[in-house]
Amino acid sequence: MFYQYQHFGSSESFSKEYGTNFNFPLHLHQSFELIVCSAGEMEVTIDSSVYQIKKGEAVLVFPHQLHALSSNESEHILCIFSPELVKAYINKYASRVPKNSKFFLNQYLFETLQSIDEECSSFEKKGFLYSLCAEFDKTTDYREKTKSQDHLLYKIFDFVELHYHANCSLDILAEKIGYSYSYLSRYFKRMTDMSFNEYVNQYRISKACHILTNSSSSVLQCAYETGYNSLRSFNRNFKLYTNMTPNQYRK
Repeated sequence: MFYQYQHFGSSESFSKEYGTNFNFPLHLHQSFELIVCSAGEMEVTIDSSVYQIKKGEAVLVFPHQLHALSSNESEHILCIFSPELVKAYINKYASRVPKNSKFFLNQYLFETLQSIDEECSSFEKKGFLYSLCAEFDKTTDYREKTKSQDHLLYKIFDFVELHYHANCSLDILAEKIGYSYSYLSRYFKRMTDMSFNEYVNQYRISKACHILTNSSSSVLQCAYETGYNSLRSFNRNFKLYTNMTPNQYRK
């Protein structure tokens, strides 16, 4: 599972995955994100809006929009791509975001999404993505971005991404970016509806799931790689967020 906080810059990055029963906490990044439900039902939160999407339905998340995914029984295709691949589109709507992020993928777009991958040429990717954006553009209106402290939230997410495997402390972050611990703690709770420590644990467990699925690392190694000094603490948190033990998850 490649899903992570991808910070695309000027490179023409494109990633795609298939998955089931996917949950990921509130986050943001610099890329577009397309989530297509291929079976069952998913709940996707984007900024303050909550979307229920069923088979054939999709949402398009713009760069720097807060979003979260939740599902107990679904299949999906998830695509993350750099704004550089649709430069004309993002330039047109640089100061705006969609009022409604939900739309329906027609048969052509759905089949093309299934066939395209990271190995395709830049022209193939751009052709598909511009067609996708054109279809999305038909179904939504746009609003001006609201001025907020999202930049601070981005700094917090970025800190977790870079330090989750080590000492990922709110004290260290507060000193690093010049805010008080108490202010950051209250701010993060207000913006994400969870504590900083809860978010770090969710992020670490999502990384652990990736390691267990895609490597032969032992459970103890996985715990250390994701910032846990205690196997007991790792197992407890893993079961809390996945409802199974690490060994059960790997099987």
